[in-house]
Amino acid sequence: MFDKLKYLLVKGLFMLPAMLPLPVLHGLSRILRFIIYSVLRYRVKVVRKNLRNALPELSEAERRRIERRFYLHLCDCIVESVKLLCISDKALNRRVEVVNGQAVERIAREGRPVVLFIGHYGCWEWVPAAARGYSMPEITGEIFRPLSNEVMNRVMHSIRSHFNTLQIPQQRAFRELLRLRRDKGTFLIGFLSDQRPRGPQAHHSTMFMGRMTSYAAGGEEIGRRIDAGYLYLDIEKRARGRYTMTFTELHPTEEEMRSEYPYTICYMRHLEQTIRRAPEYWLWSHKRWKFEDRAAEAAQGDA
Repeated sequence: MFDKLKYLLVKGLFMLPAMLPLPVLHGLSRILRFIIYSVLRYRVKVVRKNLRNALPELSEAERRRIERRFYLHLCDCIVESVKLLCISDKALNRRVEVVNGQAVERIAREGRPVVLFIGHYGCWEWVPAAARGYSMPEITGEIFRPLSNEVMNRVMHSIRSHFNTLQIPQQRAFRELLRLRRDKGTFLIGFLSDQRPRGPQAHHSTMFMGRMTSYAAGGEEIGRRIDAGYLYLDIEKRARGRYTMTFTELHPTEEEMRSEYPYTICYMRHLEQTIRRAPEYWLWSHKRWKFEDRAAEAAQGDA
């Protein structure tokens, strides 16, 4: 009962700004950036280290410009995610352009599921809006990592429920997708596959953003078991709160096909191209190379 009251209180607090027009929320986003970036200095060291290692060809001044733009974009993502509690489908359709939905429909017509690789680029909480770009399959879902805070986990579930997508916790993904394949045949399932992998999957690595990077192969592992087709969702931020989402077919190169997980590596190549096009819209505050940095520091210490 107490947890339910906490949830209702927190959701109510989120609903207040959600009722404001998005341009007003973008104005508040600048204030939020000042607090997060200039006052709290939230993960500034992590962001600078990631930018320095991933974009060494840029000058320090250029990387600082990307850093400042990244923090504004991060705050835009926060307010845009909250806005999902109180935004019409008509307003979303004006703000999200979907391209090449026929790539999804082609796989669905073959009676196969679609594994959609996504990155933490643009406002990823708006990604399910891309489902309006195709007429089949009927079922669209996403894999997510539950938050440790149960109240916030329920709030985020409420935010994501705007799109009526099937939300599957990561630990149940394999079993649930096998069941969906058996019972429904075709569906689209989104994997946010640019996070730092955990457990055994941390042993897979490839070049990404100029350095060896571990990657999670769960999307492709499951895709093989359900005979899925693979697509990548390329996102372009046209303006604040306006995105173009393009379904992109993945065609691994001959070299990538010789790897254990060619479609995952192909996805990472596409994601890198997206990031380099406009770096400020990727999640640089994530400790993406935490284990790689530790290994490098250990090697330097041994030397």
